[in-house]
Amino acid sequence: MKSSTTSSAPPGTSVQIHDVLMARIQNGEVDPQERLVDTAVATEFGVSRMPARDALMRLAHEGYLEQTTKGFVLPRIDHQEILEIFDLRRLLEPRAAAMAAQNLSEEAFGHLEAALKNARQAMTDGDREKLFRACEIFRNGWINAVPNVSLRKAVQRYMTQVQAVRMMTFADPANHPVIVDGNTGLLEAFRRRDAVAAADRILRFVFDGETAYLAAHAAEEMNRSNKLRTATAAGKDTTLMGPR
Repeated sequence: MKSSTTSSAPPGTSVQIHDVLMARIQNGEVDPQERLVDTAVATEFGVSRMPARDALMRLAHEGYLEQTTKGFVLPRIDHQEILEIFDLRRLLEPRAAAMAAQNLSEEAFGHLEAALKNARQAMTDGDREKLFRACEIFRNGWINAVPNVSLRKAVQRYMTQVQAVRMMTFADPANHPVIVDGNTGLLEAFRRRDAVAAADRILRFVFDGETAYLAAHAAEEMNRSNKLRTATAAGKDTTLMGPR
């Protein structure tokens, strides 16, 4: 679980623990079978149990972790559920983006522009962790501007799926320009207060995300199949050699 990842927040705070653990998750340093327990996290960071638990709870709320009776684990969401939620996103997010286009404040535009600027710089630098975070801030920024509270909560409810897709697709640098360009087009539509263009842009963005996810899933399945064949072949070789 240990990593060289650091945070700019004061050492030992809930924010610092959150940021370090989030970076580990994004970088693939947390095993799917690993359980993050508040007492163990508190011991690692040299704090009491409360800030460690606060950090873990926040990560669960954001979709990075899932709470169980024995600690926190990476979200367990299967391939079929991810595909079904893509269908749901195509239904909900165009309407949400259209409403955000009419409701974003100048302050919110400033936050979106800053996040997009950071995303472009992170892509240029090849910093996947910062790109991931900048895109997350951008998405949360426009979703928080959706005035229909029920719609906003419905979109936020499948954050686990969004995070699972992100963690798979961000691994391929070829997807980074698609993500940044998609957010750029969405921001341009927001700036024009063009609800139709915003709805169209986010719909295409979801389709692009699904395409990238399917490619990543296929590669993962191929890798798993190759490992199984290698292990099977090694087992047969051992059997043929017999006892020494």
